[in-house]
Amino acid sequence: MDFIQEIREKAQQKKQKIVLPESEDIRILKAASFLAKENLAHIILVGKEDEIQARSDKEGITLSEVEIIDPDRFPEKEDYAETLFQMRKEKGMSKEEAENLVNAPLYFATLLVQKGYASGSVAGANNSTGDVLRPAMQIIKTAPGISVISGAFIMLLESEFAPQGKLIFADCAVNPEPDAEQLAQIGVASAQTARNIAGLEPRTAFLSFSTKGSAEHPLVEKVFQATEKAKKLDPQGDYDGELQADAALVPAIGNKKAPDSPIAGKANVLVFPDLQSGNISYKMVERLAGAEAVGPILQGMAKPVNDLSRGCSVDDIINLVAITALQASS
Repeated sequence: MDFIQEIREKAQQKKQKIVLPESEDIRILKAASFLAKENLAHIILVGKEDEIQARSDKEGITLSEVEIIDPDRFPEKEDYAETLFQMRKEKGMSKEEAENLVNAPLYFATLLVQKGYASGSVAGANNSTGDVLRPAMQIIKTAPGISVISGAFIMLLESEFAPQGKLIFADCAVNPEPDAEQLAQIGVASAQTARNIAGLEPRTAFLSFSTKGSAEHPLVEKVFQATEKAKKLDPQGDYDGELQADAALVPAIGNKKAPDSPIAGKANVLVFPDLQSGNISYKMVERLAGAEAVGPILQGMAKPVNDLSRGCSVDDIINLVAITALQASS
C-alpha cells in the first residue's frame, strides 16, 4: 500500500470533522464531495447554502453528505463573536469588529475548531498563508511548550538513503530565520509529525555546513545549540547535530565524520537551519530526484489548521484533509 492510500485509510478510521472555509472554489467542492462519499471525514463547508448548491449543481458535484454552515444563520454566532472579542480585546479589537469577523469564512472556520465543533481546518486554495495563519494564531494559538509554527513536508522517494521511502523536511514553509530555541521546537514538532503522520520512528538531524565542529561560525553554533535544546525539550527523542546532509543520510560518511552519533547515516527527519535552505532543498529533491512532496503540514498549533497552495489540485486538498484528520486524532 502506498503512503497516500495509507493516510486516507487511517483518516477513514478516525472520521474527524474538518472544515473547509473556501466554498467558492470548485476544487474545494469536488474534494468535499469525494471526502464525504469515501467517508474520509465529516466535511463542513462555510457559506450560503443556496450559493454553494447552485455552484455545485452547475458542475455536477454532489454534496448531499456534506454539512454546510452559513455564519449568518449559525445559532451560536453571538457566542462565537463574544469569544473572539474576549480573546482579542486587549489587542484593541472592538465588539463590532469581532461581530464582523465572525462572518469572515477563515475566522468562522477557525472558531469552529477552537470551540470544538470541528476537529481541524484546511484553507489556502484562495488565500495566502498569512491570511490562513492570522486567525489561527489569534484564536487557536500554539501548543503548550511551543512558540513557533513551522511547515514540514513528507518527501516520498525511492532511495537507499530513505529505507522506508519517506523523509521529513522542515521548516520549508514558514520561518525565514529561526533562532536556536525556535529551531529546537521545529525539530521536536517535526519528530512528532514523523511518528504520528508518516509512521516513522524519528531520527532527527539538525543540518549545517559543518559536522561536529568541522567548521566554526555563528550559524554552526546556532544549529549546535538548537540540537542541545531539542534534547532537553524531548529527552526521549533521538536528535543530533550539527550534521552535514551527507553525514546525516549516508552510513559510510556518517560513520567517518561522526562515528559516535546515534543519528549519522540513518536520519529520517532533516531540520534545515533556515527557510531558504529548507525551501530550496525540498524543491530540488522534488524536481531532480522525482520525489513527491506531501505538505506543507503545519506544526505547532494547539489544534490542526493546514494551509494549501493556491495552485493545489483536488487530490492535494483530499490528502491534506486526511493528514489534518490524523493530526486531530493524535
